[in-house]
Amino acid sequence: MKATQRLIVILALMFLVSNVHAASQVGVSGAWIPQAPPGASMMAGYLTLKNEGDTPVSILAAQSDRFRSVSLHQTVIEEGVSRMRELHLIEMVPGQEVKFAPGGMHLMLMEPRKLVAPGDRIEITFLLSDGQRVPAIFEVQAADSADDAHEHHH
Repeated sequence: MKATQRLIVILALMFLVSNVHAASQVGVSGAWIPQAPPGASMMAGYLTLKNEGDTPVSILAAQSDRFRSVSLHQTVIEEGVSRMRELHLIEMVPGQEVKFAPGGMHLMLMEPRKLVAPGDRIEITFLLSDGQRVPAIFEVQAADSADDAHEHHH
């Protein structure tokens, strides 16, 4: 192998390693989607994200092939009425955890492309401001088991 080829291989490996490190900077845990009634065009997703790196992270959006659109939302109470607000940016400082939970932040999953059933595992990818993509696997849980399994998160 020529010196220039070795250099190209070394640079490519360095690039790949740096991208893997950046993408793994955001940890994902407890990702789940409660089963929706048959024919529902809207669902919600919940999880915990943690900035495990030493630099701030900004989440811009989320996407999934299983839904026509995925957006980040926050439930707020205004004048005694619960309303949803779309979030266009979630900033996380090093070490910070952000919980998406019923009654708070959540993923709005619009228009499933096919039936979503308990036991399904659905990939949703978070898009970061630096261009990185963080995949998360969400497990669909039956409505009654979702309430029981995640009651302690409220």
